[in-house]
Amino acid sequence: MNTTQAFTATTGRLLLASLFLFSGVGKLLAPAATKGYIAAMGLPFVELAYLGALAVELGLATLLLIGYRTRPVAIAMAGFTLVTAAVFHSQFADQNQLIHFLKNIAITGGLLQVAAFGAGALSLDGRRPKRLARLA
Repeated sequence: MNTTQAFTATTGRLLLASLFLFSGVGKLLAPAATKGYIAAMGLPFVELAYLGALAVELGLATLLLIGYRTRPVAIAMAGFTLVTAAVFHSQFADQNQLIHFLKNIAITGGLLQVAAFGAGALSLDGRRPKRLARLA
């Protein structure tokens, strides 16, 4: 991988991770509001949903940020993002909801690109032997 590809892959991974980390910190700082929103959408197991969102947005996003086990992490985050789009942004008559839905679809596409092509050279996965990195 050349230098331009290494920096481009890293920049894309960092930008994707930053969105999730920012959202996760917001949820961590306002748990009651977040749980209220989850409940208002009619989801069962509000506490579990809240903890799951924190795990993805803080835990998996941190792994994405450092490029560790990037491919399975990106696939899990893509699934989470699709579910989030369907549950929280499916009222397409509301233009704001439609924009958020399409944003989530685009983010899912970016995560699938990361899953397909890996973290890049500037990552923990990039430092692993090639045979092990393909499995990550």
